[in-house]
Amino acid sequence: MLGLVIVTASVTSSGQTVPVSDSRTPVEWVSPLMGTDSDYHVSNGNVYPAIAMPWGMNFWTPQTGGIGDGWTYTYNATKIKGFKQTHQPSPWMNDYGQFSIMPITGELRFKEDERQSWFSHKAETVTPYYYSVYLADHNITTEITPTERAARFRFTFPKTDEAYIIVDAFDNGSYIKIIPEENKIIGYTTKNSGGVPQNFKNYFVIVFDKSFTTSSAFNGDDLVKEMELKANHTGAVIGFKTKQGEQVNAKVASSFISFEQAEINLKEIGNNSFDQLKEKAKSVWNENLGRIVPEGGTAAQTTTFYSCLYRSMLFPRKFYEYDANGNVMHYSPYNGNVLSGYMYTDTGFWDTFRSLFPFLNLVFPEQNSEIQAGLANAYKESGWLPEWASPGLRDIMVGNNSASIVADAYLKIGSENKYDINTLYEAVIHGANNAGPLKAVGRAGVEQYIQLGYVPYDVVNESAARTLEYAYDDFAIYQLAKALKRPKKEIALYRKRSQNYKNLFDPSHNLMRGKMQNGEFMKPFDPIRWGEGFTEGNSWHYSWSVFHDIQGLIDLMGGKETFVKQLDSVFSMPPVFNNSFNGGFIHEMREMQVANMGQYAHGNQPIQHMIYLYNHGSEPWKAQYWVRETMNRLYTPNPDGYCGDEDNGQTSAWYVFSAMGFYPVTPATDQYVLGAPLFKKITINLENNKQIIINAPKNSAANRYIKSLKFNGKEYTKNWLSHTELIKGAVLDFEMDDIPNKNRGINKEDLPYSLTNE
Repeated sequence: MLGLVIVTASVTSSGQTVPVSDSRTPVEWVSPLMGTDSDYHVSNGNVYPAIAMPWGMNFWTPQTGGIGDGWTYTYNATKIKGFKQTHQPSPWMNDYGQFSIMPITGELRFKEDERQSWFSHKAETVTPYYYSVYLADHNITTEITPTERAARFRFTFPKTDEAYIIVDAFDNGSYIKIIPEENKIIGYTTKNSGGVPQNFKNYFVIVFDKSFTTSSAFNGDDLVKEMELKANHTGAVIGFKTKQGEQVNAKVASSFISFEQAEINLKEIGNNSFDQLKEKAKSVWNENLGRIVPEGGTAAQTTTFYSCLYRSMLFPRKFYEYDANGNVMHYSPYNGNVLSGYMYTDTGFWDTFRSLFPFLNLVFPEQNSEIQAGLANAYKESGWLPEWASPGLRDIMVGNNSASIVADAYLKIGSENKYDINTLYEAVIHGANNAGPLKAVGRAGVEQYIQLGYVPYDVVNESAARTLEYAYDDFAIYQLAKALKRPKKEIALYRKRSQNYKNLFDPSHNLMRGKMQNGEFMKPFDPIRWGEGFTEGNSWHYSWSVFHDIQGLIDLMGGKETFVKQLDSVFSMPPVFNNSFNGGFIHEMREMQVANMGQYAHGNQPIQHMIYLYNHGSEPWKAQYWVRETMNRLYTPNPDGYCGDEDNGQTSAWYVFSAMGFYPVTPATDQYVLGAPLFKKITINLENNKQIIINAPKNSAANRYIKSLKFNGKEYTKNWLSHTELIKGAVLDFEMDDIPNKNRGINKEDLPYSLTNE
């Protein structure tokens, strides 16, 4: 559904607040540059502008960094080296299957640093479906518009006898062939950052609408008069004469399967002109972004919301293609074979199990059904579920959170969207009870975890993080096993194992702490020391990772009063850290420090759900306060708009959920925990043609507290919402106030789910 967005923006002039109405379509609010002002030391998103279709197989982006630089585009850069087809999920994972196209004029220069051109953001247009920039050194305007596996380029040249287009297939093994009689260049790149079989290639085909007057290949730094070349670093240069304002068009597509398949993928463009394809891409984005329509926010809030929504619809990417008969097939990044069926990649479940996948289950269940089918194929092809795939198995992060991905999907969409849940359950059980070929696959330390009830600090690194996440993952398996009517003994086993979080609770600090194999807590212990038993954080960040049993955590702490004080301490403590374990700084430390919200390190995932836990402590108004504070202070629609790595839609999906007024604290349950809505109205258009309408007409900067709530016209005191009830269609009427209502949602029956209360 295409929704028009009504916004009231406050513009201050001479002390007056001037209302401004706007009715742009959803995609016109998106800023792909949000989060691009990042570098190695401090991340404000660590993203690049992805010119792509939702979940598209290929993205395109202007390239300001050199070949192999994970920071492929940074906002503060001044020169563009090319326009790159990219599959990069993050700078830390880097890229694979990459090549670039660059137009130039004047003396022929094909090396990156020689062909690059100055550009300005003032002469740059960036949308999800269309990119345009003026290359000042060459007097050329470059435009791009995408399909899922192809794209169209349009280059507007000046009058010159020296117009060139350079196709760079990059280093680490590539191939190029120039076919002048067909105005075509084909090639492949093998450049990758790991996680690929030996036969990995990204095959590409580029067809121009103008004949070449000159053509050459290059081998590294040498220009050679050859039409076909295979070497470490190859590329092609084609040249022609152009008139003033002449437009040269190029169609480009790629495939992980073959050149023939790349030609099939090129047919996605069809007979569409550049402008027709651009309008089709715009329409697809509007249709998808229009699933959620916010009204009554500021222009900044609306831009931030839709920019986050855009980021929530990029990963995991499609890694499948359609053959000549329209059958779904894929090159397996696990075994190198070409097989039938779906495949998705480029996501890390450690990040995205928290809110990105629950978002898909609510708003795009059909999409996640395909993803689940792809996961079943990944298991069949590799023997494991990929905890971090890019494109195949990668050895990074901890946990076994594929269990949450599979369980939450089946519990929410499994009955409506058919896929092979039995294979996925087998995969989940296998991963939960075995150490994998990489530390980040299966469960490192699983033998001790099963035997002792925790991963020992002196056996496996990041042991406390692993223990806490394994315990939650066991809960997800417990929930899935119940739904699949598995044997009672099996169900009971995973329920019992989900209580293993208790084994790391240190009552002397009321925090989680690593434990040695002999049963003693590790020493010395500094709760603000990063690393040690934790992943990219400290005990203050990870102690809340009991997603499934917060009441159990409250009981360990001695009751709600102590629990809430601990939550309060996260914000009242100074943003200091002990980095002695790491032996230096990691960017997440700086991001917490500069955010100035105490120990609340929203720029990294482990603590992102923590604000919502005030609901479990019967002080929901504090959740309402801090959710709004986080949205106000840590998200902006600017190039520095995030407070850490955006991480494949996770940090964006947090904002989308929070702006709607609720959040999935415990995936693999039916509940969302209440915060408070950001807009005066939000409409969620569900795939089943039902709507969730969230009304909060008195919402404002001051009115961030819930005075009362009606669910389908009836007074509603609970601090959670049922997924099952929401997807039937629902109207939520919030009465907002500037004063906390400390009598609402404080009784036991109003509290969100905890396993202890079952």
